[in-house]
Amino acid sequence: MIDFRRLFSVLFLAFISTNIFAQSTVTTKLKPQQYQDSLYLAQNYEHRKVMVPMRDGVKLYTEVFVPKDASSSKKYPFLMTRTPYNATRVHGRLYSSGSFAKLAREGCIFIEQDVRGRWRSEGEFSHERPLVNNSNKKKQRQPDEATDTYDAIDWLLKNVKGNNGNVGVHGVSYPGFYSTAAAISNHPALKAVSPQAPVTDWFIGDDVHHKGAFFWMDFFDFLPRFDQDEPDKPATRTFGVTDSKNRDNYDYFLNTVITPKRANTEFFKDSIPFWNDILTHPDNDSYWSSRNPLSHANKLKPAILTVGGWYDAEDLFGALETYQKIEEQNPKATNKLVMGPWCHGCWWSDAKSLGDISFEQSTGQYYLDSLFLPFMNYHLKGQGNAPKLAEATVFETGSNEWRSFATWPPKAVEDRNLYLLPNGKLGFSAPTVTGSFDEYLSDPANPVPYQGQVHRKRTREYMLDDQRFASRRPDVLTYTTDLLIEDLTLAGPVIADLIASISTTDADFVVKLIDVYPEDTPDTVAAEGSDAVMGGYQQLVRAEILRGRYRNSFEKPEAFTPNEPTPVKFEVPDLLHTFKKGHKLMVQIQSSWFPLADRNPQQFINIYEADPEDYIKSTIHIYHDAQRPSHLQVKVLPQ
Repeated sequence: MIDFRRLFSVLFLAFISTNIFAQSTVTTKLKPQQYQDSLYLAQNYEHRKVMVPMRDGVKLYTEVFVPKDASSSKKYPFLMTRTPYNATRVHGRLYSSGSFAKLAREGCIFIEQDVRGRWRSEGEFSHERPLVNNSNKKKQRQPDEATDTYDAIDWLLKNVKGNNGNVGVHGVSYPGFYSTAAAISNHPALKAVSPQAPVTDWFIGDDVHHKGAFFWMDFFDFLPRFDQDEPDKPATRTFGVTDSKNRDNYDYFLNTVITPKRANTEFFKDSIPFWNDILTHPDNDSYWSSRNPLSHANKLKPAILTVGGWYDAEDLFGALETYQKIEEQNPKATNKLVMGPWCHGCWWSDAKSLGDISFEQSTGQYYLDSLFLPFMNYHLKGQGNAPKLAEATVFETGSNEWRSFATWPPKAVEDRNLYLLPNGKLGFSAPTVTGSFDEYLSDPANPVPYQGQVHRKRTREYMLDDQRFASRRPDVLTYTTDLLIEDLTLAGPVIADLIASISTTDADFVVKLIDVYPEDTPDTVAAEGSDAVMGGYQQLVRAEILRGRYRNSFEKPEAFTPNEPTPVKFEVPDLLHTFKKGHKLMVQIQSSWFPLADRNPQQFINIYEADPEDYIKSTIHIYHDAQRPSHLQVKVLPQ
């Protein structure tokens, strides 16, 4: 006799395993618990596919999962995600995870919607579609992502049975951007929004650029897949990118792709509009600023829970910036922050470790059970005590413990300067010598790699990788404290305040904070499965790049005067890290981070029009004397 329940479970999970994010090629081996989870969904949820009309007549494809016992007496809230990544594939991947199964057992009406112009939805798509400057989204005539959310909620409330009138919206990365837009809609039924690793500012710190430097490796691989809208077919337009036989991204981008201009002329051939838009807008003009939704995030009514990861290679900046701007612009709003030791979206996994580093606990389980679920249950169902969540719940890396703060950054910090000193020293006392500097040659033909191994795809682990490979290079300056005699905890943003001169008219500056382990650290402290040598390990804690021409303004670039000492000051994203007693704190400075960021020709020219012969060497001086004390401004949290 056929066990139809078992058969359905197998078929459902087979569907899930082949319908994953459009840009992913990972196949997950299914576990027994996943069969039980899929069986629970089959037994307890009804699945509908609908086209939801917007105010301008465009219809958006929407997947609806409703508990079978939803009725006039048994009501559930909506939990919604709006995505450009194919609603069918997104829910397929989610539903194979234990985190979603836990959400399903909590009881919600789940909504997955393709945004305007993507996959099965009608209309035209625009990357980070600019929001219309109108606070009344109910009456606004011109559609944007906030009005589309407003209209979708209106329709769902009227047409989906068994709802309790409350809506929550959440999403990771690009869906995080749509979550922010949802909050801006201020629909009266929208009670809770969780932007998670939200795409926010594509020039200052998220995805496309960091402080003006083009993070081209990610988008070179990402855009060919993203631009394909065949919902039931795998990506086929490779442009010779995704099927490259060269598995060494350093060599591939240096000797095959070479320049952003050549990526277009030799590979994309003007077939990817957004790549062309990037090349057409090299500075932070209105094209980029109009796409940041936070200027519209005023008078927000939903409760906000912003989530981010300290090791998010894509949108670390977006989470911190979203929380800060909402806090500044909405002082009376419920606005919470969660930052964990996570890569991009890793809070939906077990997240016990990343790369070589163990966190000694299931940080993903803590997030779901103690933070996300209580927040949503309270605001959507009136259950629990979510208001008792701290303003900021933040994982302290280095010591591997969760901390709660009434503000972020914490108020109880001491502002101190960490000075670069002669002979590769680093300390809290200012230099007293004169005429002191270090020098290196920045050669675009031999750029500093962003990590020390051979990979074709950009790794997520580079955010905390061992930096010993960089310390050995002559074009990387290294400054190190003495052994710490007590724990040192840094909390909040770091300001790199350098005095530099260059022999050309432009250069990039990369500043890295590194935790150096004692030489006698046993290898057993490494994460399970890692074979890293942990004695002397140089763990990257935080790093950022500045395209030097934007040192004074991201809107109005300025050339350097060759060989003239010049202030170079920029913010490195927040951290909460304890450098333990017996460790050392290291700072590295370099002028390339390849191929994570594109190379700077080191001339004040339009980089996106540069040819290979335009890339020239530059001699860089970093000063550290009494008159020109290069330093990092840090915030020290008392022990």
